[in-house]
Amino acid sequence: GDESALKRTFSFNDFYNDTIRYKTYSLYWISDNEYLHKTSEGHIYLHNAETKESSMYLSNSTFAQVDATDYILSADRKFVAFESNYSKLRRHSYTASYHIYNMESQEFLSKVQIPPVTQFLVWAPVENKLAYVWEYNIYLKKNATAEAVQVTHNGKVNEIQNGVPDWVYEEEVFASNEAIWWSPQGKYLAYLQINDTGVHNIEYPLYGNDQYPTTVLIPYPKAGCVIPRARLFVIDVENPSKQTEVVVPKSVGSGDHYLRTVTWVTDERLAVQWLPRRQDSVLLQIYDYDGTNWKETSYFPEAPYFAANNMSFYKVMSNDKGYKHLHYVDAVSIIVLLLFYIFISNIQIPAELQCMKLYILQQCFWKNQKVKFSPFIHYKNIFNILSLSVFSTLCYYRYGGPASQNTDYVFRLEWATYLCSTEKVIIASFDGRGSGYQGDEIMHAIYGRLGTYEVEDQISASYGGYVTSMVLGSGSGVFKCGIAVAPVAKWEYYDAVYTERYMHRPEENMESYKNSTVTDRAKNFKSVQYMLVHGTADDNVHFQQAAQISKALVENYVDFEAMWYTDKDHGLSGKARYHLYTHLNHFLQNCFAEKK
Repeated sequence: GDESALKRTFSFNDFYNDTIRYKTYSLYWISDNEYLHKTSEGHIYLHNAETKESSMYLSNSTFAQVDATDYILSADRKFVAFESNYSKLRRHSYTASYHIYNMESQEFLSKVQIPPVTQFLVWAPVENKLAYVWEYNIYLKKNATAEAVQVTHNGKVNEIQNGVPDWVYEEEVFASNEAIWWSPQGKYLAYLQINDTGVHNIEYPLYGNDQYPTTVLIPYPKAGCVIPRARLFVIDVENPSKQTEVVVPKSVGSGDHYLRTVTWVTDERLAVQWLPRRQDSVLLQIYDYDGTNWKETSYFPEAPYFAANNMSFYKVMSNDKGYKHLHYVDAVSIIVLLLFYIFISNIQIPAELQCMKLYILQQCFWKNQKVKFSPFIHYKNIFNILSLSVFSTLCYYRYGGPASQNTDYVFRLEWATYLCSTEKVIIASFDGRGSGYQGDEIMHAIYGRLGTYEVEDQISASYGGYVTSMVLGSGSGVFKCGIAVAPVAKWEYYDAVYTERYMHRPEENMESYKNSTVTDRAKNFKSVQYMLVHGTADDNVHFQQAAQISKALVENYVDFEAMWYTDKDHGLSGKARYHLYTHLNHFLQNCFAEKK
């Protein structure tokens, strides 16, 4: 056939409809050598990675009985919780209905009822104990068929939340909807209690289709304002009424603070990370259970003994079996690689020394796949790279937030792929000061002064919306047009956890807050084309931000384009996403078409 007929660019429909996509394979490990995989037909198959054997585990007809879209298997594999009626709340959280299925009898447990709008459900790591959260209270089942026991009673929307994080903990601290942690043998259940009673609410309308809009209220701590109070409790599963608080250490608890992570070491030992509000240090506190309370355990890491050359040291460390051995570490830096010589005493023969070399290459690695070629390799030219002479427009593709990375080797098929393939636009990604994975000096360059160096670096060479707006507002003349989707206007309007991590509180760093606002640069937008996009139901970067930018531009007689998406959140999902990208395409085409 005609080879030219096979060649075409990556179109907008290819991008939006995923007509061209790379193959993925999702799996769910249930042992060291077994995993479950859901086929395109909706069947669940059990695969043995060692024997390569597979068998049907759950039929799609079982899913269909309760209109389930997902499933969670108990640790002993005797029961399955089928998830249906999924309803997204925020970035990670959602509500759903759950039906318990008995694998042995191959039927659903009709007498076991779990509330229809459950906020979170998790099996214990052993047997088939179960915990779930409903209406911000925790319920416990000692086994799948047992009656549920309510173990907290003070849960109330926008005030007290048990077992699930509030908005800011979900978004900025945990990055998940989980705030329940089973101990390794299921003896105890730790949970977070969030108190939002002093936190100011953000309010925004949800227009819907009714005669009057409804109002959404979410406790949302902004920079410098009251933050949630977090407490950690542990439940004795055999005696659920017996609850003990894991008290925050005084060195952190004397002021505002956050609970960062909860990790079970054993059933009687718990490791918790606490952060002061300023987030410039972290306290890892280990607690041991004495039968009544969780007591702070004093832990002082043993200092290494350095040799005379100050390049090597001896240290007693435990191996993976828990036995202490004397280690000798010699760190030698040699241009391309770092060598660590470790002499380890053998487990069976403590006096015998082993020499192990750990090579750490000073090179960026990226996620890729191994490729094995056949002995006889034949090469064929699949794509002809277009000459750069046909490209005349440069487009920056940005996020630019602290510790972020834009320039990498990850293969993607995205909007930028369409732009450079079909619209003949050169796409440039740039990691300036403040970005991650290039060392602490670069990453910490914008500490306490967002909106400075990371913006300057875009000129000389969401945050993405924020950087776009700040760059265009700089008046440098380097950039001709820009699109800001859900941008930050002022950091005082954004949440306290994220903002204060880099900027501290406004009263501590007012000058940097003033210098980092988009609205103060409004007059400089007269010489550029600017499009402002925002969802009216954005619970993350509130529509207030876009409204303030719009107001400042109008007051400075600046012409600009704007598009809002009614009742859409930060993700701008569904038909709004298609509309957004279509609109962005038109905006860029008009911008590129104008004479320079």
